[in-house]
Amino acid sequence: MATVRPFKALRPKEEVASKVAALPYDVYNREEALQEVLKEPLSFLKVDRAETQFHESFNPYDIQVYEKARDILQDMISQGVLIKEAQNCYYAYELTMAGRSQTGLVGCASIDDYLTNVIKKHEKTREDKEIDRINHVDICAAHTGPIFLAYRAQETINTVIERIKQEKSIYDFVASDGVRHKVWSIAKQDDIEIISTKFKNIESIYIADGHHRTASAVKVGLKRRAENPNYTGDEEFNYFLSVLFPHDQLMILDYNRVVKDLNGLSKEEFLTKVAKNFNVEELGTEPYKPETKAVFGMYLEGVWYKLTAKDEIRSVNPVEGLDVAILQNYLLIPILNIKDIRTDKRIDFVGGIRGLEELEKRVSTDMKIAFAMFPTSINELFEVSDAGELMPPKSTWFEPKLRSGLFIHELR
Repeated sequence: MATVRPFKALRPKEEVASKVAALPYDVYNREEALQEVLKEPLSFLKVDRAETQFHESFNPYDIQVYEKARDILQDMISQGVLIKEAQNCYYAYELTMAGRSQTGLVGCASIDDYLTNVIKKHEKTREDKEIDRINHVDICAAHTGPIFLAYRAQETINTVIERIKQEKSIYDFVASDGVRHKVWSIAKQDDIEIISTKFKNIESIYIADGHHRTASAVKVGLKRRAENPNYTGDEEFNYFLSVLFPHDQLMILDYNRVVKDLNGLSKEEFLTKVAKNFNVEELGTEPYKPETKAVFGMYLEGVWYKLTAKDEIRSVNPVEGLDVAILQNYLLIPILNIKDIRTDKRIDFVGGIRGLEELEKRVSTDMKIAFAMFPTSINELFEVSDAGELMPPKSTWFEPKLRSGLFIHELR
């Protein structure tokens, strides 16, 4: 059963919260991160991406970068930009984008729940990415970016959170991308006990986004256990910062694909091969967004096509039946010879937030062909995770993105 507990957050003063709050560290390249920090000196990105404080030639994974992140974090505390909560709290965190809202619970999840698979995964992690965040968390002695978790909605938890949302918020601002962020403190002991107890009756929690950060947080916790053999399990390093959302409030966007070439095939040869496993319908120049599973939009040489997977390649298997798996197994691998989409430089991925126009733009500039996907559903994510399986890379794109810097969980 799941353990989720309140914590004494380190968080920005209300008047600077909108300036401190930053998109996750991994949505920026180095130059973009630098420009963000120059634009907003209070941005928490300067902690999450402390290489922005060094010359561009400096190794972003040098130990000095993580030490700089720690120093900046301490400076923000000493300058009063960040304040420490006086008592253990949960928080309700509402994000509203394009008129649609979702509200998560901010708290700390257990590293033991990750180790025992109460917290379930659906993606592989890369060691180099883990090491980066391990160093960051360990040297800063803090979790600076929350993990995006999901759980099957519970009426009791929903009721508490909706009641709390009638009270005065501690943060309420609209970020530069138009997303509104509202936060309420959940500090009453009765409410805390209701939420904590209810989570103890939840069998599974799911990582929606943040597999590398989760794995890194767990490994830092294990490292500190080894350094403290008399640990009790109650220490902060046994828990990691999370925002947990009920499944019925989450929206997964399409995660589209663009490819540089047709693997030496002519357009006609390529379409002939595709037609073996897909019904191919030429649509013209109007962009096509799939409206159901096992249907794909394809943009090639200025023309949109509708690809419908034939019955014989569809599957009830939770992984093989995913649209991303169908496209990968019956088109990308056998026809375009893209065998590992994690490492092949001929393929790139475009989040659905950018729209179909971005696919057309990429095809007109640096790519040959684009595929518009039907979004993976949250229930499909649950089914894959429950089966102990892994999704193909780049299967899900969640919006809106959680902000870093609104809540920091210190390990001390």
